[in-house]
Amino acid sequence: MSDDKPSRNVLLLGFVSLLNDISSEIIQPVLPLFIASLGGSSLAVGLIGGISDGLPSLLKLLAGCWSDRLGRRKPLVVGGYAISAVGKLLLPAAATWPQVFLLKTLERCGKGVRSAPRDAMISESVVAERRGRGFGLHRAMDSTGAVIGSILAFLLWQAGMSYSAIFMVAGALALLALLPFYRVRESFRSPSCQIRLKISDISRELRGFLLIACLFALGNFSYMFFVLRAQGLFSGAEAVAAPLLLYALFNLVYALFAFPVGILSDRVGRKKVLAMGYALFALTAAGFAFVTSLAGLIVLFGLYGLVYAIVDGSERAFVSDMSAGHLRGSALGIYSGAQGVATIFSSLIAGAIWELWGAEATFLFGAVAAGLAAMGLLLGTKKTGSSLF
Repeated sequence: MSDDKPSRNVLLLGFVSLLNDISSEIIQPVLPLFIASLGGSSLAVGLIGGISDGLPSLLKLLAGCWSDRLGRRKPLVVGGYAISAVGKLLLPAAATWPQVFLLKTLERCGKGVRSAPRDAMISESVVAERRGRGFGLHRAMDSTGAVIGSILAFLLWQAGMSYSAIFMVAGALALLALLPFYRVRESFRSPSCQIRLKISDISRELRGFLLIACLFALGNFSYMFFVLRAQGLFSGAEAVAAPLLLYALFNLVYALFAFPVGILSDRVGRKKVLAMGYALFALTAAGFAFVTSLAGLIVLFGLYGLVYAIVDGSERAFVSDMSAGHLRGSALGIYSGAQGVATIFSSLIAGAIWELWGAEATFLFGAVAAGLAAMGLLLGTKKTGSSLF
């Protein structure tokens, strides 16, 4: 493990995520169109999106603990990516939207199996003082894949490829993403196999942070609402093209800033960086409530990408900082599971507010929740004596 450069494990896991995210982001923008072509209503789209993201959250919780008890991370990480690849490869064969529902849920369950053990592998592959840099590099490579995938989705669709052909391209890339695992080294061995998943096993400070992170997640509803907000300002062909390109801008900004933000969190502390990210999301959500122009959307989607660059990797690094080494997979699993449950409720609440009071009220709700999370992080968590604070 090197102090002056990213470890090989982090680079290889980042490359896996890059290829896998290219694959995933090819599917994401066109999936609603595929569902509609099979006769699925907007309710079907919402059901597929909500459940396929919700069920894996429970697997994230269990997989982190399982990796601690197993004493190995790599088998679960490889297995999770393989499950996702199978789901993507079978998707072109779907003939009804319920089949899409099952296959999309299978694909996302793969993410649930791999996420917490993979994050634990990243944290164990770098020294503590450079953990933010390790997570930032991984998120940067992951989001670079998202940029490439979202642009490829637009280009493949413009080229006239069928849904099945587009999904097959995505499935092939998901299989390629498994190849770098040949060189990934297992760096963890559990000192005991008697670890059990209990909230009481994690520190009081971490439990407090999980509550604040869930409050933020409650306001950080699905990206689909941001895309819908953009779509409402356009008509004709622009109503499809503009949101796709704005989504690519979001991923581009995320990719550019994830690594520098990780370095910043190592230097000034996770809590300060996260509070800044939560506050910036509050401002961004408020902006989406009142935006009326393309120029405004460009700025706001850029800020939205910056928020994810600040928050996504920093939250994982912060959880890792406050976790005992032999329980790190469990702690990251609890974090991921709690985030997933909060996200389900977040999107359901956001959808209900949108239906009852309109888009403006939805984004104002997100702004208030994120603002409260920022204040809670600054005022409600205690210093633990670590230099990271």
